[in-house]
Amino acid sequence: MNPFSLEAVLPDIATESVRLPRRQTGGSPQDTAVTLLADYTLRTRGWLPSAAIVELLGEAGVSTGNARTAISRLAHRGVLESRQHGRRTAYRLTTAAATALSIGGRALAGFTTQAESWDGQWTVVAFSLPHGSDAQRRALRGRLRWLGFTILYDGLWVSPQELPDRKATELADITGGAITVFRARHVEFGSIATRDPLAAWDLAAIAGEYQAYVEQWEALLPRVRAGDVVGPEAVRTRTEVMDAYRQFVVLDPRLPQRLMPPGWPRERAREVFVAVYDGLAGAALTHVTEAVARRGGTMTPDVATHSVADLLDGPQVVPEGSASTSSMVSRKSPVAGAGA
Repeated sequence: MNPFSLEAVLPDIATESVRLPRRQTGGSPQDTAVTLLADYTLRTRGWLPSAAIVELLGEAGVSTGNARTAISRLAHRGVLESRQHGRRTAYRLTTAAATALSIGGRALAGFTTQAESWDGQWTVVAFSLPHGSDAQRRALRGRLRWLGFTILYDGLWVSPQELPDRKATELADITGGAITVFRARHVEFGSIATRDPLAAWDLAAIAGEYQAYVEQWEALLPRVRAGDVVGPEAVRTRTEVMDAYRQFVVLDPRLPQRLMPPGWPRERAREVFVAVYDGLAGAALTHVTEAVARRGGTMTPDVATHSVADLLDGPQVVPEGSASTSSMVSRKSPVAGAGA
């Protein structure tokens, strides 16, 4: 079971001016670069020297050549913008990318709460495509999966989440209009065999993904709490724990815990994610600040971290034309209450 596109956690936003990279198993250099910049410059939109980004990506296992290529492609996609600072080139997130990532961060931080507030209705998408429309069918299925839908029957997809009008229009464009979207409640027919919409998800496989996540990162918690994870390891770990957690926004059916199988590990996975991500904020920020200062010459490092709780506040992005300043909030110590 693989993570999907970053589009999966960027709900109902205009993305014509910014094309975030599609996620790959294990994370691509572009994925890693986007997560790295978002973790330390999302709200300040601070400028980072190209050499510092390359160095930090190198510490995450990305070769120098691949790091430079990733930066160039992200600039071409409208994710990054550049400027010259003396003889050095610096990059920062564009306003569009920072806003999109901030909205996605809010969805990621709050999807467990969203699940508990479900209204009991399903979004149902039905479509019909003629024989020979394989390309359209693949595109539609891929888009539906990125939006959190899964297949219940041939040509019938379901999700507990509402589908914004803009996203429904995108689906209609793919099918040429041969699609119907509606919200409905599941009705039991007594003794007549029916398939519960929840059965469309492979719950055992998803629970396995959750459990693997918990086992991997829970083992690190004693070192995080003791302050033993520092330097490049802190930055790399914080990036990896975020990238790995992001997939659950799409994989999980996002239904109330009471409707899921006993012992559903969603809450424990979130607790572990928060404990590691927030717990490493101070150590990771220290290392990023040092890398930027070392590679930036006279540039003043303008980096800041945010907690998972901060992400719930949604977009608070420095707008285009505004100079990001180091006077903005910069968390330089571990976030309180990060323990699980």
